[in-house]
Amino acid sequence: MTTADLAAAYPVAGGDLARLHARLTAAAAERDVLDVAYRTVDSPVGTLLLAATPAGLVRVAFSSEDLDTVLQNLSDRISARVLAAPGRLDDVARQLDEYFAGRRRGFDVPLDWQLSAGFRRNVLHRLAEDVDYGRTATYAALARLAGNPRAVRAVGTACATNPIPVVVPCHRVVRSDGSMGGYRGGPAAKRALLDLEGTA
Repeated sequence: MTTADLAAAYPVAGGDLARLHARLTAAAAERDVLDVAYRTVDSPVGTLLLAATPAGLVRVAFSSEDLDTVLQNLSDRISARVLAAPGRLDDVARQLDEYFAGRRRGFDVPLDWQLSAGFRRNVLHRLAEDVDYGRTATYAALARLAGNPRAVRAVGTACATNPIPVVVPCHRVVRSDGSMGGYRGGPAAKRALLDLEGTA
């Protein structure tokens, strides 16, 4: 339940609502009943929603994806126990700040892969492990790395549905002719990330 949902359901003064939310977050953490924690962060590619389970970062979403829809999807696919708990994502937020400031080339946060499965998950693992900062790979090359050279379209789908963009760098995957191809955050975000990394 978002703070806005709480405010609509239980109209109270702003300060009281913030205190209520803090107590709810603390109680959920103490009782170990918070399955998905989330927060938003500002970035050069717009507001990002970060969500994590106890296993690790499970979702990074761009504002163009409609953040309420993203939260509902997390509730439907993982657990209804979703709560804004920014402190749980402080390390991810810090690493993203460092990345966008040009001081970080990779992320070392635990990842929860449960929103990807099968070949798509394999593609994303290969992408995270084999396509380094400042480099790009074609969809065809990533298909070969994932063990199925003819699955170029499936690689495109895996990148398009990557639940953890930026951290799992699908922005580094381009077409064989060198053009950018699609991106979950939109072409401007993809270009900005490639420019940040100094990728041609």
